[in-house]
Amino acid sequence: MSLRLPKIITHKSIATAAAPTTIQKLPFGMTPKGKITDQDYSFIRDLIYKETRINLGDSKRELVSARLGKRLRANDMGSYTDYCQMLQSKPNSGELYHLIDAISTNHTFFFREINHFNYLNSHILPSFVNGQLGAGKELKIWSCACSTGEEPYSLAIALEEFLGKSQGHDWSIQCSDISNRVLDFASKGIYDRDRLKNVKDEWLKRYFQKGEKQMDGYFRVRPEISRKLNFQRLNLFAPQFPWNQKFQVIFCRNVMIYFDRETQQELVGRLARHLVPGGYLLIGHAESLAGIRHPYTSIKPAIYQLPA
Repeated sequence: MSLRLPKIITHKSIATAAAPTTIQKLPFGMTPKGKITDQDYSFIRDLIYKETRINLGDSKRELVSARLGKRLRANDMGSYTDYCQMLQSKPNSGELYHLIDAISTNHTFFFREINHFNYLNSHILPSFVNGQLGAGKELKIWSCACSTGEEPYSLAIALEEFLGKSQGHDWSIQCSDISNRVLDFASKGIYDRDRLKNVKDEWLKRYFQKGEKQMDGYFRVRPEISRKLNFQRLNLFAPQFPWNQKFQVIFCRNVMIYFDRETQQELVGRLARHLVPGGYLLIGHAESLAGIRHPYTSIKPAIYQLPA
């Protein structure tokens, strides 16, 4: 059964990062205000890669310069050199988290890449109900780069629409991201009408509370839905994850495009260890596991399954 949502084209990307670590001190020269030198850019690029595995390459200088402007103003600094020196001299100040927030892009929308939700509805959920994804009665999904929450709340709607009619089955969604800023937004579950334009009116009435007075034009996810989602900051490359559970489905979409091939291979291997036999990994349609050693079977474009 297809969800038949209107087609909307946009983009989302997510960063993942590790906890701050001490970095090697580097010499910095004087930097004119508003300019970022080769040394400064190399320092930021290397630091971001070390902490997040995001490969900025040589082409993102203008992007980095523009996004760090706010951090310079927030810290009352006149140059990127001053900012780099602060990062190296105060590695545990918390500024690294702001840096990662500034560099990462978080643009998403409800029911993005609708083919994934259609496949979930037509194949994965029936398999779960029929006992083909483990013997448990709770479907566990991990949205491992959840951004501002549109992806996991879209999943919640799809799951409630299907499993809400199936007695004896329940669901939960683990939601993670590296950005505290987007996790704070997502955990509130409040969206304006424009961000909900891809949500059917009947779902809007069923799964959201309409705001009044100063919140007019805003909608909040109903508590009976949001309580089944757990939001938590997570580094996908941390030595250990804060849970031991395995999931029937992992959504890791539009993440790997920012990693080099070695990092992509490491990530899909780690994710496999958190899937049940026969579980599914869904990646972005702009991504592929071609050329990567992995244990999955390709089912459809951007849909992979772990052998049972």
